[in-house]
Amino acid sequence: MEYAERTYRERVRGKGMVSFPLCVKESDLLISVDRGSFRPELKEIAWELLSRCRESLERYVRRDPEFRWTLAPRPILPGAPRVARLMAAAARRSGVGPMAAVAGAVAEVVGRGLARYAREVIVENGGDIYLKTLQPRVVGIYAGKSPLSEKVGVRLGPCSQGWGICTSSATVGHSLSFGSTDASVVLGTNAALADAAASTLGNLVHREEDISPALEKVLEIKGVRGAVVILGDKLGAIGAVELVPM
Repeated sequence: MEYAERTYRERVRGKGMVSFPLCVKESDLLISVDRGSFRPELKEIAWELLSRCRESLERYVRRDPEFRWTLAPRPILPGAPRVARLMAAAARRSGVGPMAAVAGAVAEVVGRGLARYAREVIVENGGDIYLKTLQPRVVGIYAGKSPLSEKVGVRLGPCSQGWGICTSSATVGHSLSFGSTDASVVLGTNAALADAAASTLGNLVHREEDISPALEKVLEIKGVRGAVVILGDKLGAIGAVELVPM
């Protein structure tokens, strides 16, 4: 697993970017900002953003313990923090539990916070990515033992509003998946949504015949821009994703 994570993170590092790791409890992020915007204080700002995000979510889960465990969408309580609202909205659109969106939501909150200080920002959280870019970027797809693993990437165009690109897998990492994919990747308008929708996509694919209908179903989710599935030596893609060889 260390090899998978290290390799994936090398694919995330962008040209002209300064990268640094950030760990708070279970959260293990790799943050990159454009070289022109980088200054040492950004590390402290990032730490504060992540710490506040985690603390607010932990407090909320104590109010509503079911929020953490349910596998179905759950209504949000009054006064919920932004990270919980993002998770709940993504879960509602995607038909999964809110925790399916937690890694993407944390990346989104930290990334948008840092975007106030940097022209370009990439926040990677366990393979789930928030990305604000002013130039094209390529994100490689790690798909475990699939022969297509690290052979293909997704090229993302400039987006000043930010992209979310997230991955779920039944064979790599700690994602809870009821399917069989080596990688289910979703590009969305925010990282929380992309994370939840990637879980939905992964849950729908058990064999090759499931790939096309699953991709079509996920593309119907509001805010999903495109998706990719890797299952063994099979690959399917739909929507606004440009695949490139790595």
